[in-house]
Amino acid sequence: MESIVGAMVGRENEQKVLSAFVAASGGQALVLRGDAGVGKSALLDHVVELATAEKHRVIRAAGVEAESELPYAGLHQFLYPLLTYIDGLDDPHRGVFDVVFGKGEGTPPSVMMLGIAVLDLLSLAASQQPLLLVLDDGQWLDTSSTEVCGFVGRRLTGSSVKLVVGLRSEVPSGFDTAALPELAVTTLPEKVSGQLLDMHHPGLDPQIRRLVLDEAQGNPLALLELPPYVRGGRAGRSPEELFGYTGIPLPLRLQHVYGARIEALGDAVRAELLRGALDGVGAGTAADRTRSTRFRMLDADEAAACGLLDVDPLSGDFVFRHPLVRSTVVQKATPNERRAAHAALAQVHRDDVERRATHLAASTVDPDEEVAAALEAAADSATRRGGALAAMAWLTRAAELSESREERSRRLGSAAHVAAHAGQLDQVRQLVRSDTGSGNSDSPASVVASGYVASLEDGDLLSSRRQVFAAIGSMRDGGVREPDEVLTHLVDLLLGINLYTGDEDGWERTHELLDSLGDLVSSYSRVYQDAWGDVVRRGAGVQDRVERAFAGLSDLEPWDVARLAVAAHRVDTLSRYRPHLQRTVDREAETGALVNVMSLLHMIMMDQMAVGEWDEAGRTGQRCLELTTTHRHTLFVHHAQAQLGLLAAMRGQVERARELQATVDAWARPRGIGFLTQTADAIGTTAALAEGDYEAAYLHAIGITPPGTFTPYAYQAPRTLLDLVEAALHTGRTQQARTHALAAHNAGLPDISPRLALITCGALAMTTTDPTEADHLYHQAKTHPAAPHFPYEHARIQLAHGIRQRHTQGRKAARPSLALAAETFERLGATTWAERARAELRAAGASALTSSAHLEALTWQERRIADLAAGGLTNKEIGERMHLSPRTVSSHLYRVFPKLGITSRAALRDALSKIPGDRNA
Repeated sequence: MESIVGAMVGRENEQKVLSAFVAASGGQALVLRGDAGVGKSALLDHVVELATAEKHRVIRAAGVEAESELPYAGLHQFLYPLLTYIDGLDDPHRGVFDVVFGKGEGTPPSVMMLGIAVLDLLSLAASQQPLLLVLDDGQWLDTSSTEVCGFVGRRLTGSSVKLVVGLRSEVPSGFDTAALPELAVTTLPEKVSGQLLDMHHPGLDPQIRRLVLDEAQGNPLALLELPPYVRGGRAGRSPEELFGYTGIPLPLRLQHVYGARIEALGDAVRAELLRGALDGVGAGTAADRTRSTRFRMLDADEAAACGLLDVDPLSGDFVFRHPLVRSTVVQKATPNERRAAHAALAQVHRDDVERRATHLAASTVDPDEEVAAALEAAADSATRRGGALAAMAWLTRAAELSESREERSRRLGSAAHVAAHAGQLDQVRQLVRSDTGSGNSDSPASVVASGYVASLEDGDLLSSRRQVFAAIGSMRDGGVREPDEVLTHLVDLLLGINLYTGDEDGWERTHELLDSLGDLVSSYSRVYQDAWGDVVRRGAGVQDRVERAFAGLSDLEPWDVARLAVAAHRVDTLSRYRPHLQRTVDREAETGALVNVMSLLHMIMMDQMAVGEWDEAGRTGQRCLELTTTHRHTLFVHHAQAQLGLLAAMRGQVERARELQATVDAWARPRGIGFLTQTADAIGTTAALAEGDYEAAYLHAIGITPPGTFTPYAYQAPRTLLDLVEAALHTGRTQQARTHALAAHNAGLPDISPRLALITCGALAMTTTDPTEADHLYHQAKTHPAAPHFPYEHARIQLAHGIRQRHTQGRKAARPSLALAAETFERLGATTWAERARAELRAAGASALTSSAHLEALTWQERRIADLAAGGLTNKEIGERMHLSPRTVSSHLYRVFPKLGITSRAALRDALSKIPGDRNA
C-alpha cells in the first residue's frame, strides 16, 4: 500500500531483490513473508509490473479462507487460464488433470504425479512466453494446492516459469515447510512512514499525525487507513477510547477501523458484502476469475465510497480493498446473518457438489438428512480426487446432521474408516467416542473403527475378531438384504484379522458366516477370502480373479488395491501389478493415507525379495519399519521386522536374522498371530539352511507343517516346500522328503502359482531315485517360464542338479549348473549359498565360471531384451515394444549381464555375437 502513483516509498532493497528475481535466467520461486498490511500486495503488484515489462505472461491467484478446505481450489486458479495447453500433454498427464478437476474417473494422483503434470503444463505454456505465477494470501491456500505448489516451486530450475508467493507471518501455512527462498517484508522506518503519511494525508493536525504514527508502527496499511478514522470526530481521544482496547495486535485494530465503516452501512449492503466475503471474492486484482459462478456483489457503491471496496479494472466487479476487510465483514456478522448468507451461496453453487455441500452445512443447525447426504456426496468426491482430510471433515459433519441414529453411526463409521486408512488413529478413537457417546457402543461402524485401532496399535486381534464376528452376525440377523458399505468394511476387517491369526478354527467359522451372507459379500471380499486363507485348498483360479479385479483399477479404492496386492502375492503374481502399487504408495504417502502405504510397502518388499531385488527390498523394508514405528502401528512394525529377518536369513546374515526372529516371535506368539510366528519359524529354517545346519532347519520346517501334508491356513506351509525337502534329504530322511514332494504335486500346487509350480518340480526332481526322471524334472524346472522370476529358488534347484550331476554324470557335466547357481547367489548377495556353490564348482574341477554356461541360460525374453538394448534402445523404449515396465526391463538386463559374463550395456553386442548359431555372428 506504500506505492505512490507508480512509485514505492522505502522499499529500495525489496525492489532490488525483485528486479533480480524477474531478470534472472531460468525458473525459480520466492516467498514474501510479512504481517498483514505491511505491503506484500504492493510488492506483488510491483513484480507483476516488472514481469509485464519483460514480456512475461502473468497469472494471479489468491488464497481464500472460506475455501481452505476445498481440495485443489487454489490450484485451479493458476491452471484455469492454461487449460487449452492440456491437450498438448501425453495421455497420463491429461488423465491426472481430469481426475483432479472432477472431469473424469480414475485413481487420485499423488502430489508427485500431479506436480510433475503441472510442471509439464507450465513448461509447455512457458515455451511460447515466459510465465510468472503470483499468489497472494498463500496462507489460505487449501492443503492439496499448497503441497503441489511447494513441489513445483522447488523444481522450476531450467524452466521459464517463476512463482512468487505472499504469506502472512502470523498465520501457519503449508508453505512454512516448503523450503522455498524467502524475502522478509518488514514495517517501514519512522522517517519513511512519515513521508508516506504526508503524501497520502497532507496537512494533518500534528496531534493526529503523531497518534497515527504511534499506532501504525510503520505498517503502510495502517498509515493509509487510520487518518480518516481518527479525524472523523475523534481528535483528542486516547487510543483506548479510539480503538476500545490496548495491547492488541495492529491487524485487530485495523479490523476495528473497518468494523466502524461496516456498521455504518445499510442492512442490504452489509448482506451483500457478507455473501461476497463468504464466497471468497478477492481483494484488488487478485480476485479469482476462474469460476463463472463466483458471487458478484451488486448495489455496493456505498461500501466502495467509504473505502471498503475497489473496482477490479479487468472485470469491473466490486472486490474487497484488502483481505482484512473481507475477514472483518465476516466477524461483524451475527450467526443468523452468516447462516442466511451460506444458504444463499448454496443456491449460487447448486451445480458444484463440494461448494454447495460446504455452504449447506454452514447454513444448517438442526439435523437435516438432505444436507447430510449432500455432505456425504462431497466426501465421496473428495476421496476420488485425493482429499482424504476434507472427506473426514465432511463425513463427520454429515453424521452431526443425520436425522437417525443409524445414519449418524454409519457416517461416523465411514469417517473412521477413512481416518483409519489415513493412519489417524487418534481421530479414529475420537470418532468412536462420538458414536458410543450417542448410545451406539456396539454399532457395526464403531466395531469397524475400534477393530482397526486394536489390531494396528495393540495387536489385539482375537478380541477384535470376536467383536467383528458378532457385529456381522447381528447385521445378518437384523435383516440386511442388500450389499452394505459397513457390512463390507466388517467382512474385510474380519478377513484381515484372520490373515494375521492364521488359525483353522477362526477361518472355518468365517467361511461358515460368509456363506450365510451369500451375495451380500462383495466379489473382492470373496477373492480375499480364498487367497488370504488356505491357498492350497482354495487358491485355484485366484490368479485369474485377481487379474480381472486389477483390470478395473480406476474403480478401486486405495484399500482395495492394497488388499488385492496381498491376494496377488499369495499366488505369486504381484510383479505384474507392482507399478500400480508404487503409484498408489506415492499418492497415499503424500495425502496421509498411511495404512495403505504400510500395507503396500510390505507387499512391494515381499515381491522384491521373491524376484531377487534384495538391495531394493532391504531399503523398502527399512522405510516401512521407520514409518510404522513413527506412527506406533505395532502390528505392522513386527511385520516389517519379520520380513527383514527373512531377508537377512536368505543372505546368510544369521545373527541379525535370529535377533529379529526372537523379537517377532516373543511379541506375536502370546497374541496368537500365526502369520508372524510362522514367518519367525521360516526365518529359523532359512538361517539354518544358510549355515548348513540341516537338522535345525528340518526341525524348524516341520514346526510349520509336517512332511506329507500342508497345515490348513498356514501361510508358510506351501512356501517352505523346498526348505523342508532339502533339510530332509541332507539329514537322511529321504522318505519324508519324497512324501512331501509328492504331496505338493497331488495337492495341485503347480496350478496355484508359478513359484509353487517351480519349486514343486524342483522338489520332485531332488527326491526321485530314477535318473532319467530326475534329468527330465530338472530340465523342466530350469526351463520353466517362472524360473527367471524367482532366482533364489531357481539357483537352489541348479545347485542341487549340479551336485547330482557331479555324482552321476561326472564333473564336466555338473559345471554349467553349478556355475549358474554360484553366479546367481553372488548377485543376490546370498553369501553362504554362493560359497557352497563355489565349493561344489571347485570340486567339479572348475577354477572359474565358464561363459558357455551363461549363454545357455538366456530365455527368449531375455535374449529379445538384450538384442534391443544392444541396438541402442532405452529401457523405456524396450518396455513399450514388449509391453513391459522399464523396471521389469532393467531387472531382466540385471540377470542377463552375469549370464553373458559382462558388466555393462556397451559390451552387449560383442557378447551376443559370440553365441553359437547367432544370426549376427
